[in-house]
Amino acid sequence: MRIAIIAAMEREVAPLIRSWTPRTIEQGGRRYQIFEDGQAVVICGGIGAEAARRATEAVIREVNPARVVSVGFAGALDESLEVGQVFEPRIVINAADGMRTDVGAGEGVLVSSASVASKEQKARFGKAYGASAVDMEAAAVALGALARGVEFAALKAISDAADFELPEMEHFVAKEGSFRSGKFVCHLAVRPWLWWKAIILARNSSKASRALCAAIASYLNREARSEVNLASAGTPIRFGVASSKH
Repeated sequence: MRIAIIAAMEREVAPLIRSWTPRTIEQGGRRYQIFEDGQAVVICGGIGAEAARRATEAVIREVNPARVVSVGFAGALDESLEVGQVFEPRIVINAADGMRTDVGAGEGVLVSSASVASKEQKARFGKAYGASAVDMEAAAVALGALARGVEFAALKAISDAADFELPEMEHFVAKEGSFRSGKFVCHLAVRPWLWWKAIILARNSSKASRALCAAIASYLNREARSEVNLASAGTPIRFGVASSKH
């Protein structure tokens, strides 16, 4: 089974793809670097729903996967979720229009926001949707998969706790979804009151990345074993497609 893994930023999956084979593809007027290892491929599409949607379409056109998996960092809405925990949601909700995607596996609810969620927004999302975590891309990936009849799943690592207020970051996201690290560093350099928060965020992101990559590796191994067992038993391998509704 060919599995396409869609992340926003390469640093989220860097420990996983370090030894994978990179190559460049071009779809929709944009160039992407993808990383391949056996039947798995990773594409880093950029931050936000539009970047995720375009990356999903690009990788589906390029490798025709049986499943796409949205991976990356998420903010906790449930106070019991700690930094470094990996969350595999059963339901993904788009906060922009309320569309719900039932993955068919996993547990709990992930809500996708159009912007980085503040501490107050996290509290509202938790109450409004009964969600455990918030990200920015999973709902767009789910919609892209549904449009192509491809199975969808999500794995998210908690990078900020429910009570953690993220620094202002939206001004540093380019139109195509890349993060302008240099501009962000310059912004921090003259605002020493943000330094400690940035240090915490960097530590949390590193911890989340290691946990996420371990979870992805485990997920891929699990799916490979399942496929081998089904093939050995002579059972036809059928993949479900995530269903969405408003």
